[in-house]
Amino acid sequence: MSQSASHPAPDLLLTGGRIYTVDPERPWAEALAVADGRIVAIGSDAELAGLVGPGTEVRELGGAFVMPGLIDVHNHHFFSGKEELFELAVPIGADLDGIIEAVRSYATQLPEGAWVTGAPWASDRLNDVNTADALARLDEAAGGRPVVLTDDSHHNRWANTRAMELGGVQAGQEGVALDAEGRPTGVLFEAAGIPVARAQEEAGGLTPEQVRRACARGVEILNSYGVTAFQDAGVSTGILEALRSLDTAGELNAWTVSSMLINDEIFGFDTIGDDLVFGGEQYRTEHHRPDFVKIFLDGVPPTRTGAFLEPYLPDDLHGAHFCGETLLKPEELLDWLRRTAEVGISAKIHCTGDASVHAVLNAVETLRAEGFTETRYQVAHGQFVHPDDVPRFARLGVSADISPFIWWPGPIIEAIREVMSEDRVQRMHPNRDLLDSGAVVAGGSDWPVSPSPNAWEGIHGLVTRQDPSGAYPGSLWPEQAITLEEAIAAFTIGGAEAMGLAEETGSLAAGKSADFVLLDRDPFAHPEDELVRTKVAETWFAGRRVYAAE
Repeated sequence: MSQSASHPAPDLLLTGGRIYTVDPERPWAEALAVADGRIVAIGSDAELAGLVGPGTEVRELGGAFVMPGLIDVHNHHFFSGKEELFELAVPIGADLDGIIEAVRSYATQLPEGAWVTGAPWASDRLNDVNTADALARLDEAAGGRPVVLTDDSHHNRWANTRAMELGGVQAGQEGVALDAEGRPTGVLFEAAGIPVARAQEEAGGLTPEQVRRACARGVEILNSYGVTAFQDAGVSTGILEALRSLDTAGELNAWTVSSMLINDEIFGFDTIGDDLVFGGEQYRTEHHRPDFVKIFLDGVPPTRTGAFLEPYLPDDLHGAHFCGETLLKPEELLDWLRRTAEVGISAKIHCTGDASVHAVLNAVETLRAEGFTETRYQVAHGQFVHPDDVPRFARLGVSADISPFIWWPGPIIEAIREVMSEDRVQRMHPNRDLLDSGAVVAGGSDWPVSPSPNAWEGIHGLVTRQDPSGAYPGSLWPEQAITLEEAIAAFTIGGAEAMGLAEETGSLAAGKSADFVLLDRDPFAHPEDELVRTKVAETWFAGRRVYAAE
């Protein structure tokens, strides 16, 4: 039996369960005791039976499967809550007709001149929306209202003519797409969309209370998928304040790690860099930790903004030798990482191309040699890694923050096929190699880039390397599949270690926070191709039930 040194009689005793602890010292148990929001003992039914006191609630599980609360190392909970509460939800995978019809229907519910904001249009629909004729249809559907729609990567936008006018966007500016005749199509790549986002914010963005509601709704949805700890991959001062306020009021039902933006290629937040990063400490609470910065080191491959060691396929705009480029020079990246490490702040760095991954590993190698051994570094996404760089993750203490929609066939993979040779596309996300080299691999949804934060979609994809929905056939580099035990670890203890929360959560052991989920099935007792069917029946955070399926 694993037991705290001294503890009161438990408030809650779960017995008769099939409890998967993710603790290598004792991976399986039957009973779990909780007091004051912490696990005080875990073991067999017989071992824990003597702990029952007069105030102990004893719950017989009847063989139900229990595991640690799931951990999502990379999402955007505020944007997900905001999109659900305040914006147009574009139907998943909608074609151009579907997008236009969704805008038309939504716009009719709004006052004249009000902004139509929404997401996501699919990356593999880029060619459909990227025409002047499509822009004309978008203008007509909006009825004179400004429109801005974000793609599924949330790196690129499609804006109508009125929105571009209000944002001061003009043909000839970097990142503004043009058709063959030089006419804007409304597609705005990466930072080119920020002026439109800011124009919308100035015209009537969310109030602080609406930001708080959006954050709360995002966490509520995460709880419904069994998530009890997560890292937001890019926050504003408004989000930081909302999280501080929620936790102070006892309403933040998850461990939350925030990543403060050093540069901003997609969000359009008003405060980034020094003013945000070095002021984050004021927002720290018991469950909210502003412990990371976020750096965008490149963009995304479908728009040729990822930075690679080898060229993209040739095209008329970029020629035959274009590799993309990093957004920060090596000395700029090193300077930021050193300055933040000096005050104990870790870093999550967005890298989609192997050149940006290589640059991060080089910078961290320099910092480790300078004596910065405690700060944590995460390569976010890192779907392309040069083989020589794989062993450097473990050697340098760099975690791999990996996200679905990228390690199995899907719309983003289809979009990458337009710009890269098939042999390179087929060598994405070397998860097996990273684990075998000793690296910490942490699972993240990148929700709302992924349509939901359902970790079981991610676990299914990690184990099978196939699309859980079945919409996209085939598999992606199947040799890089990992086991179910390893995939669960990526979405529990791996995430906790990457975020600096392993002492608090990530496994079920005495002394840790009582964060656990009850599932509707034992995933180990079902075929791999059914993993995605796994559902969360209950979610518990700090000893409190925060979700129960109806």
